[in-house]
Amino acid sequence: MIDRRIKFRHIQCFVEIAHERSLKLAADKLSLTQPAISKTLKELEEIIGASLMTRNRAGIALTKQGKVFLHFAQISLASLQQGLDGVEKEGEQARATLKVGALPSVAASFIPPLIREFTELAPNVLVKIMDGPHGFLIERLKLGELDLVIGRLGRPDSMEGVSFTQLYSERVDLVVRKGHPLLANPDVKRIVDWPVIYPPEGAAIRPLVERFMIANGVGEIPHRIESVSGAFGRLYTRQTDAVWIISSGVVQTETEDGSLVRLPFDSDITKGPVGLMTRPNAPQTPEVQIFMLAVQTVIKELSLSS
Repeated sequence: MIDRRIKFRHIQCFVEIAHERSLKLAADKLSLTQPAISKTLKELEEIIGASLMTRNRAGIALTKQGKVFLHFAQISLASLQQGLDGVEKEGEQARATLKVGALPSVAASFIPPLIREFTELAPNVLVKIMDGPHGFLIERLKLGELDLVIGRLGRPDSMEGVSFTQLYSERVDLVVRKGHPLLANPDVKRIVDWPVIYPPEGAAIRPLVERFMIANGVGEIPHRIESVSGAFGRLYTRQTDAVWIISSGVVQTETEDGSLVRLPFDSDITKGPVGLMTRPNAPQTPEVQIFMLAVQTVIKELSLSS
């Protein structure tokens, strides 16, 4: 039950202050005095038992709990009920669970900061992460064993019965170890002279890679190893002269620290959407809604774009 001490004026004042980022501007808009609106906000925070906003010279800033509360307050009374329940769960033994599937394209780069943000917003929610190839995770999603999956958009036949929301775009990279002989004379057609770790059938990036090969006139690859294993790819590429064809997000850390080097080939033709996959008409639980809030925050922080 919603605490009966919470009145419409509490919610209205809170939302208006959040929008205006100023007690004075919010008070003017609601035709109230600044002391009155400040008192109303204080009452709401005391009822909820949490600080929703901080005040400084720059104005008003929402706390983590404030962001969650605002999200629910803005959508509907039903979501507001769920948001209040989420705040009141602090200290309870029962733990909600969110089951997330992470494809290789996001598991190494996007998922860590996302989960860090989500656990700050919803510290009582148990997060279970499952990684694996596209087909495996989508099947788990359809069976209800996962609440959502994040990764590359798959083939049309694999996406039947799945709702896809694009978050950003990502290209495929060709990477090698530091000091690889191909770096001295880069030529995409010469990758066939070395072992190539290639996406297998069913991998989301396979059609994009095949298009890249055709566009660049790359012939038969005599020594091709088909794998989507990030652990294998990182180790094998560092220890051999293999060329690894993989989504840029998978090797972002390695290309930034220099342990792997991106070959200077134009691979924009391989750009494809990375997004959130869910079951159509699946219930939007508080955990899923807060997760979506965390997703948007991290996309902004990482300056990702569609």
